[in-house]
Amino acid sequence: MGTKQIEVKSLKVGSYVVVDGVACTVKSIQISRPGKHGHAKSRVEAIGIIDGQKKIFVVPGHDKMESPIIEKETAQVLSVNGDVASVMDTKTFETFDLKIPHEIKDDVKEGVTVLYWIILNDKLMKQVQS
Repeated sequence: MGTKQIEVKSLKVGSYVVVDGVACTVKSIQISRPGKHGHAKSRVEAIGIIDGQKKIFVVPGHDKMESPIIEKETAQVLSVNGDVASVMDTKTFETFDLKIPHEIKDDVKEGVTVLYWIILNDKLMKQVQS
């Protein structure tokens, strides 16, 4: 969908940020002391939600960053082909393919309902609903 502006000093471990156009989860934050004429800097380590790449960046604490707005939707599995499932959104009846995460591969079968996230126009399957 989109993003919203947040201040770097309000970040916590587990929050979501956009780094170089990629949605990431914050894994650690280290804040340095301010210098004589400077501002406190934050060293943030984040992991990409979709690609799993590590991103490290240093920014002043008063700067603003973008945080992705995550939409959580449900879909019904129509068919499974390897590690890709063809699903239909339960609200819009749109059909599309989603990659099946390794940890829920055994639970994804035809006819089950799954929860997926829409993050910056990417769709990611998260869990099977019972």
